[in-house]
Amino acid sequence: MTEKRPVLVATEADDITADMVITELNRLDVPVVRFNPADIGTDLTVSARFGTCPAPMVGHVRTPSRTADLADVRAVYWRRPTWPTFSDLSQDDAQFAIAQVRYGLGGSLYAMEGPVWVNHPLRVAAADYKPAQLALAQRLGLTVPPTLVTNDPAEACEFTSSHDRVIYKTLRWTPYQRDGVPVTGWADLVTAEDINESLRVAPHLFQAVVDKVADLRVLIVGRQVFAVRITSGLLDWRKDYSALSYDVIDLPRTVEKALLTYLDHYGLRSGSFDLAEDQKGDLWWLELNPNGQWGWLEPHTGLQMAATFAALLAGEIA
Repeated sequence: MTEKRPVLVATEADDITADMVITELNRLDVPVVRFNPADIGTDLTVSARFGTCPAPMVGHVRTPSRTADLADVRAVYWRRPTWPTFSDLSQDDAQFAIAQVRYGLGGSLYAMEGPVWVNHPLRVAAADYKPAQLALAQRLGLTVPPTLVTNDPAEACEFTSSHDRVIYKTLRWTPYQRDGVPVTGWADLVTAEDINESLRVAPHLFQAVVDKVADLRVLIVGRQVFAVRITSGLLDWRKDYSALSYDVIDLPRTVEKALLTYLDHYGLRSGSFDLAEDQKGDLWWLELNPNGQWGWLEPHTGLQMAATFAALLAGEIA
């Protein structure tokens, strides 16, 4: 019989991927307390005490339907939470309140001893810098496309002119609107003629295009590796999911070992890697998303991704 210790699932309200994992946790008879930090107030309360009892900390997280004793939490699935914005407060008051939630709620959760985190937000933050990702990938023997990060227009022009095709990629995804319409940062082709003095405002990432025949999305959960070959003919396959076809593959052992070592370096229990396969069948490193999407892949491939996440959170696998 599975021990009745709860799993905390921190995510936004509409998260189909989290729903899939929670369904599998229910099948394992593991209690789940789901919450979103943005619901702080009447729909979410946290209390933690220090220095008044033998344990370093005692406390709880409570939603309208569930309560979790922080000392009993077995795992935390930090999936896709959102933080409150306090739009009803003045700008200064909102900034103050936001900081108190992050460091009060977040700090109380970080103070827990023992839970498995998938993934700990502080470790996700450390792993989310693309320049550091590129350097680590090369140190681990993965093949990295020629890449430039710069805010120097002259260097950017020289780089784009010295390669057949070059793309611009965002260094960090952030919500962005243009004329009130949400805009997504696709990987787009760029030439020297596109570069001007506005580049000086911030660093940009430019990368030589891999002459690819397919993309790979590799999800690792614990030590379980799920590798899917995505064929589309698109420069950025995320632009049209209806154009994609999928094949489950086995990675070369050297690549699999490097990706596992990559997660170990950052202390991550899971991650979604993007690779490109060239005309010769060689694999090129593109990036790691420590909390990347994978839910849409399961019905297309039959891979038991959600069940593996649940087993990791339940303590059934390492």
